[in-house]
Amino acid sequence: MKILISLCLLLLTTFSYSQRLIVRGDDMGYSHSGNLALVESFKKGIQKSIEVIVPSPWFPEAVRLLRENPGVDIGIHLALTSEWENIKWRPLTDCPSLKDSNGYFYPMISAHPAYPGQSVKENKWTIADVEKEFRAQIELALKHLPSISHVSAHMGCTRLSPEVAELTRRLVKEYGLPVDAEPAALSYIGYEGPHKTKSEKFASFKKMIDQLEKGKDYLFLDHPGFDNDELKAIWHTGYEDVASDRQGVTDLFTSREILDYIKKKGITLISYADLVK
Repeated sequence: MKILISLCLLLLTTFSYSQRLIVRGDDMGYSHSGNLALVESFKKGIQKSIEVIVPSPWFPEAVRLLRENPGVDIGIHLALTSEWENIKWRPLTDCPSLKDSNGYFYPMISAHPAYPGQSVKENKWTIADVEKEFRAQIELALKHLPSISHVSAHMGCTRLSPEVAELTRRLVKEYGLPVDAEPAALSYIGYEGPHKTKSEKFASFKKMIDQLEKGKDYLFLDHPGFDNDELKAIWHTGYEDVASDRQGVTDLFTSREILDYIKKKGITLISYADLVK
């Protein structure tokens, strides 16, 4: 009888708590505009976690801003690519199989028609180089940043192969990060409908919120930025409207209307760090 009661209580607990949602902002470090928008989305909005690209050009500013804002949940956004036109970054280590002819990361993970031959998968990458670079990025982040709870993948780089996925899990454990790279208990969700314009983003985000089920943990991610001259100069073929698109994300993440809608639906906003509490 005691076992049955315990089981019933466990089931009741599992299915009665509210939907929990991580709103994550990605790519801190790729631009000054992105850095400022990510911090604003944390301070004034619904975003709880920020992912940092360690080898990116604006990483030093990212470190300063994150130190000035205690309480933000930080993820190491492991990167093997530098996708933008007009701005590039290089590996932290000497890893020739991951660099293009100019010494930068390749722009893409998988083949892209606009960038023939310029993806990691189209070149002879080695697991030894990936491990060396991942270790360097993790160690530099741990040296400078507080409150790191997890790692994540820029452009899906940790899923480059099963071998790389296993490497990532091993490194997370070795470096004592509290949350696995890709928590199995999280359900990944996105906009439910078109999301090119600000109004489309708001409507599709609300529609997505309406579909969340009680007793489940969800992850929603996007990329805040400001529509200014700096971000207008950053783009790649196939994604040219970066500035206006990412301003729409910032507007969404900092919207009182959206926050009130989340509260109305009884959804609890959490971070990765909350998964281990």
